[in-house]
Amino acid sequence: MSFFEKLTNAIYRNQSLLVIALDPNPEMMPNFATEAEQEDWLKQIIEQTSDLVCAYKPNLGFYQALGSQGLSLLSEILSYIPVHIPIILDAKYGDLNSSSIFAEAIFNKWQVDAVTITPYAGQDQVTPFLVYPERGVFILCHTSNPRALSLQEYPTADNPFFLQVIREAQTWGSPQQLFLEVGTTNPEIITKIRKIAPERWILLRSIWSQKNNLKQLLQAGLNSNQDGILVPVPQDILKTDDLVSRLNVLRDEVNIVRNQAPEQDYTCEIWTANICLLNHHPHQNLILQLYDIGCLLFGDYVQASGATFSYYIDLRKIISNPQIFHQVLQAYAEILKTLKFDRIAGLPYGALPTATGLSLLLNYPMIFPRKEVKAHGTRKLIEGHFNEGELVVVVDDILISGNSAIEGAQKLESARLRVQDIVVFIDHEEGVKDRLKAAGYNAYSVLTISEITRTLYEAGRIDKRQYKSIVEKK
Repeated sequence: MSFFEKLTNAIYRNQSLLVIALDPNPEMMPNFATEAEQEDWLKQIIEQTSDLVCAYKPNLGFYQALGSQGLSLLSEILSYIPVHIPIILDAKYGDLNSSSIFAEAIFNKWQVDAVTITPYAGQDQVTPFLVYPERGVFILCHTSNPRALSLQEYPTADNPFFLQVIREAQTWGSPQQLFLEVGTTNPEIITKIRKIAPERWILLRSIWSQKNNLKQLLQAGLNSNQDGILVPVPQDILKTDDLVSRLNVLRDEVNIVRNQAPEQDYTCEIWTANICLLNHHPHQNLILQLYDIGCLLFGDYVQASGATFSYYIDLRKIISNPQIFHQVLQAYAEILKTLKFDRIAGLPYGALPTATGLSLLLNYPMIFPRKEVKAHGTRKLIEGHFNEGELVVVVDDILISGNSAIEGAQKLESARLRVQDIVVFIDHEEGVKDRLKAAGYNAYSVLTISEITRTLYEAGRIDKRQYKSIVEKK
């Protein structure tokens, strides 16, 4: 699971934009006599807050200051954090020569999800971290240090250096992988940043010296989905006896501002489940969301083949619902990550948005076979760049008869590409996968129509007659 997916899932799960710094900071923690007591204190914070925050942010410097024992402590704390809560390593890393080695260590050995770095060396500094597509990188673009003003505001307040850093960073990585770290108590700074980078998530820091302007900072930084900004928890409350209650108050304060933010036409609503099933399907919430937005319809519908089914699937609506579309892409990605391929091929027209999203998410090049060959221009059968002999995975939306999947695969093979695997979102069943197997292709699906109807029936979305009309035919 990518850092971005992990972060957004934690935000929705805990309804929180709060981030806690897990540091053995002698100025902020109680006076403990032993390192074991320090470790216990940090672990207690995790135990009390893992359902109240969206991320933890240990500062590497505090652990390094303790020597080898500090690094051992960091390793212990990292392993204690629940796997569903993302970890942002606050390193402010800035050494170009050792960036590749450092990135490999923190992402592969320490298994942190994201890191903060200084961008002064430019794109070369950032690239070693961005080659890990499932990890996140936070670019320090503004600090609250008063002595930094002469650098950050240079050459003029209207066109300051820190905004130029952001403009450059926007060309380095996608909004799902590259983020901004901003230290300020001034809402106008956040407004300037949000104006030129509305698509970027912002990690706030150093905001508590003026405790009365949290609302203004949030109003300036929240994006069109009422998120896009991460709020640090004040360090002084971590050593209080009423940590949980104070954290709840802070979370509620942030969420009140989120809920009061004006709605915009291009935003999508945040959907939450209102049921709990005993037999929990791993994609239960996604199935219910697809039904609730009208992608899964029940009745008598004539299909393109002329056959009449007791249901109809229309996945075209998901591209207008970013939250759901992102979940669909992640579900596809779970399957694709188990397969070997050089390129992704989407079948027109329904699967082209999905294939495009997967190409960006997984960093694989995309091609597609044309539904019809143009009578003008290059008259290409396959659009996009490819090399003969490459292995291509085919992405489609629904398997009903398997004809379109086989036809698309054969078009690719006619261009001397190789096709072994076909991945779809929904399988109509009735032996279609066996038919593809007989044609020489392995077929995979995120969901089957039986799984969908069973979940909808147990959730009370469809009645027993609708359920039986489908399941009894399978």
